[in-house]
Amino acid sequence: MHAWDQDETQAQIDGPRLILDCVLQRGCGKLTISLLVVWEARFEWLALQLIGWTPLIEMKNIAKKDGINARLIGKIEPYQPLSSVKDRSTLRLIEDAEEKNLILPGMTTLVAVTSGNLGIGVAFVAVQKGYRFIAVMPAKITIDKQILLRYLGVEVILVDPAINGFKGLLDRVEQLKNEIENVYVIDQFTNPANPDAHFRWTGPEIWKDTEGKVDIFVAASGSGGTLTGTGRYLKMKNPSVKLICVEPAESAVISGGEPAYHKIQGIGPGFVPEILDTSQIDEIITVVAREENKGKMIVTMFSSGGERYLNSELFAQVKEECVNMNMAF
Repeated sequence: MHAWDQDETQAQIDGPRLILDCVLQRGCGKLTISLLVVWEARFEWLALQLIGWTPLIEMKNIAKKDGINARLIGKIEPYQPLSSVKDRSTLRLIEDAEEKNLILPGMTTLVAVTSGNLGIGVAFVAVQKGYRFIAVMPAKITIDKQILLRYLGVEVILVDPAINGFKGLLDRVEQLKNEIENVYVIDQFTNPANPDAHFRWTGPEIWKDTEGKVDIFVAASGSGGTLTGTGRYLKMKNPSVKLICVEPAESAVISGGEPAYHKIQGIGPGFVPEILDTSQIDEIITVVAREENKGKMIVTMFSSGGERYLNSELFAQVKEECVNMNMAF
């Protein structure tokens, strides 16, 4: 019996607060937690404790098929409560603001520019803590993420990406700050709390679970938080750990190229984020296949699950096949 079960009777529980009508998966494939109703702060704590400590898997079949003579290790971030690595960032971004007395539940409205996963993570943490949340999104983002955000009770504002690009999103945020009182902007691109989440949690998890044997850490750069925070911790533990940044070939701005449209959601925002520490990056690439990595342990992140992209180009062919099959009936 948990500690809270001993003295907390049904009569002492004042009105359950429904927050999620979904099932959260957690643990090494064995523990399933159905979190449908949350009562008071003790269950808020329980829900937020699900963030972090995702498992690692070794991709032996991929290495064998492609003739890769290295150990490929993936960190499974879809095991987060809301199924992406952004759960980590949003928890730290919000708790950091609370620690600095910048926000107050029931008073502050949180606003964030998001392509989906950050906003979904903010929605999860915000509803636990009692914050109103408004997500500002590019209109071309797949409808799957828009649906999930709306289902979680988030106010979604779409902005045409053809109008001033990313700046158009920021301009809309500024409008909201003028229209609404007590607005706090969750800015993953400039707030050091973003990489701090990965320095505190992701880096130590990888170091512990690999028993310190990680040789190379590979991550794509979106906000730069995962790459900077995780890389900083791993290099602190072992300066010889190599940090590799991956970015879209069509918009390789970290490499010094020009920003351009590309189809990879969640990375390559078209500018170098303020929090991205480029000084610790050993190499920036678009494709890697190196003989010198033979026998080494290469760790990367599976930042979210494929179901978030069912309406993207990634699943276009399969979607067409399924539509055609259904039309036969």
